[in-house]
Amino acid sequence: MAFLSRMKNVKKLHCSLLLVLVHVCFAQADYAPFFYDNGPYSSNGNLALFSLTEDTPVGTEIYALNGTDPEGQEVRYGLSFEPGAKEYFRVEPKSGNITLVEQLDREVTEKVTVFVMDANDERPVFKNLPSFLDVPENSECGSSIYKVLAVDRDTGSGGSITFYLQTNGQSSKFAIDRHSGVLRIKPGEMLDYERSTTHFITVVAKDGGGNYNGKEQVMSSSATLTINVIDTQDTPPSFVGTPYFGYVYEVSVPGSEIFTVFAKDGDLGMPKPIHYSLENGTDGVFSINKTSGVISLLTYPIYLKREIFNMKVKASEVSPEGNLMDYGFTTVVIRVVDLNNHPPTFYGENGPQNMFEMTMYEHPPEGEIIRGLKITVNDSDQGSNAKFNLRLVGPGRMLRVVPQTVLNEAQVTILVEDSAAMDYEKFHFLTFKLLAVEMDTPERFSATADIVIHLLDTNDNAPKFSSVYYIARIPENSPGNSNVVSVTATDPDSGFWGEVKYSIYGSGADLFLIHSASGIIYTQPWASLDAEVKSKYNFYVKAEDAEGKYSLAEVFVTVLDLNDHPPEFNENFLEKTMIIGALVKIEAQDDDAEGPNNVIEYSIMKTDPENIFDINADTGEIKLKSYIKSMDIVQNITKQNDCTWSVVVQAQDRGSPSFSTTTVVKIDITEATQLRGPWASFFVQSRDKPLHILGMIAGVISLMVVVTVFISTIMFMRNKKSNRILPHRRIRRRNKPPVTFKFPNSGEKLLIQEPEVMVGVNCSNCNIASGHPLPPNHNMNVVTGHHWSPNHNVSMVSGRHWPPPPPNAPDGGVAEKKFGYLL
Repeated sequence: MAFLSRMKNVKKLHCSLLLVLVHVCFAQADYAPFFYDNGPYSSNGNLALFSLTEDTPVGTEIYALNGTDPEGQEVRYGLSFEPGAKEYFRVEPKSGNITLVEQLDREVTEKVTVFVMDANDERPVFKNLPSFLDVPENSECGSSIYKVLAVDRDTGSGGSITFYLQTNGQSSKFAIDRHSGVLRIKPGEMLDYERSTTHFITVVAKDGGGNYNGKEQVMSSSATLTINVIDTQDTPPSFVGTPYFGYVYEVSVPGSEIFTVFAKDGDLGMPKPIHYSLENGTDGVFSINKTSGVISLLTYPIYLKREIFNMKVKASEVSPEGNLMDYGFTTVVIRVVDLNNHPPTFYGENGPQNMFEMTMYEHPPEGEIIRGLKITVNDSDQGSNAKFNLRLVGPGRMLRVVPQTVLNEAQVTILVEDSAAMDYEKFHFLTFKLLAVEMDTPERFSATADIVIHLLDTNDNAPKFSSVYYIARIPENSPGNSNVVSVTATDPDSGFWGEVKYSIYGSGADLFLIHSASGIIYTQPWASLDAEVKSKYNFYVKAEDAEGKYSLAEVFVTVLDLNDHPPEFNENFLEKTMIIGALVKIEAQDDDAEGPNNVIEYSIMKTDPENIFDINADTGEIKLKSYIKSMDIVQNITKQNDCTWSVVVQAQDRGSPSFSTTTVVKIDITEATQLRGPWASFFVQSRDKPLHILGMIAGVISLMVVVTVFISTIMFMRNKKSNRILPHRRIRRRNKPPVTFKFPNSGEKLLIQEPEVMVGVNCSNCNIASGHPLPPNHNMNVVTGHHWSPNHNVSMVSGRHWPPPPPNAPDGGVAEKKFGYLL
């Protein structure tokens, strides 16, 4: 299909050419090849809406045809032109590349051929579905059973159809060829009428897709194929309800129906009659009805020689002609059983018994057999009717019975399982029930017997204190035999095993004793408790029974402090020197062990004149009243010249009752020293503490040493980095000009002058260069490198040369710089 459209100065040739697809690999295929529809203006596909300008050079590859074959075979491409038309294009058969071979001219060609292109707007339509299909169950796997036909009126890829089976996630026994629509039984799968008689298959037909309204569209349809499986003769008869068990009871008679077997034809589609027969294992005492399968007894049970019969029964299919065909076997087990008419029974030494008693000590070893009980259990029935369980019911899991399963008769044995639970202190006697219950009978007959065990006590417990420790408090100075604390321990054992004796031991028990029967702890008759000497004691108390079993507890005794010591000063008369602005401190000691008995309060009882001192009640520090700041104020208060006061100070503790002590403090008030600043305050405050002063001096010296070392280190490192000195510029040396001396008259200055630079120098005690005249007849020696006349002796240093002048310099000449001295 091709069409031509006119545009400004451009010729667009839309060619949809007839393609000839040549299949090389096969002579014939089920479906035709088709082009891929890649949309308009694409450079490959089916030439849909392809355009080309008239100035395209000849030899240019203008398009690439792109198609495929549904069967996957190789395709070839070709172009077909109208009869008599000029062939402008050529196609490469294998690749599909179209090449322009003739020059295009829009002004020459005016004829336009319009082809209507197909769109994928039709769904595939099934021609033979839905449908019903009968298939024999013995059809071979892989065989073809049906061919699905469907058509799609679209062309190209939209008209090609592929088939699928819709499985909905379930496995299927069928498969369909995607292109031919042939339905087959899957390889390895077989149809089985006995498992499934009908299969429903949903077949989906989907086209190859194509362009519709500018979008790619794939359309599909589905239909259902119902497959009915036809039954064939391939399954032998099978028995229903196996395995089979029958019973012959002691009351059965000849002709009694013992059991009925039932078999059916395995081919359910066309079932056939069944014929029953007994093959072996009957001993001639059983028969079977050949049509109903009823097995009957032929004799009395007393004449049966076996308890169990295993009979083999045969079931055969009967053909319409009456012949026996396929067959199957099963086994019927017939048990000769007794009627369950006897319950289990317990027996003692004298016959049936339902109460058993015994006496034993508590805590027997675990696993030990309780030999005081002689119990037998019996069931007079036979077989399963005489099978029963034994069970012991009681407090906890103290005992266990063996055996637990009995057939007919057994000796009952009871074992100890939990020895600790069999405690006389908890149970004086134990009651259990022994149960015997049939296991496999519908009647579930049972029997019970009571077992009563009386326990005897043993010494199995140690005394136990009511607490692991005891805390007691007793005042100091309490008299001997004072009651401290009472401890209590109990022993749950009975009789003399439960009697407890007490004793104490330990490093802190020397001052105490205990009553061995009551547990009351006293102080020794000679003991004297003093909290100031020792206030805490601890020791152990021991509770012991008659056989030596014991337990321990710890006793903590605290001696309570009493206020039995008054405060005491070191001296009854104290002398202190007080500097105005400083403090004096007095101290008293109280030998009581703890507060508030040893907490002291200070107060001034008397001073003359009064209202001059204050005292800190807690520390004992005495200071002048805040308004007294100089000796002048002190002199105004007293007429005495020595400025000495006698102060009565009281030290009183806070105990109950309270004790107090007084002392006389003689205070000499003096003026502060000339020291000023923090050092003065420090020395004044530390005048009574020389060690503080020595420590401060040592600290200052240490700090100075550290600073010195630090500065020396810095200077050393600096000099080390700059240890080479170089001149800033080249040094020129020249002869030093002569020095001119002018000796002035008396009272005038002596001037020693050199050109250029004048430097004033102070020499020793002489006021050289200061402008003051020298004293008369003052001899001066001036050292300048020249010798002076003896009449004018002047000593003078004319400035050092550093470094010194070289040896060959005339007259000790100086390099470059000149100095002047004004005397």
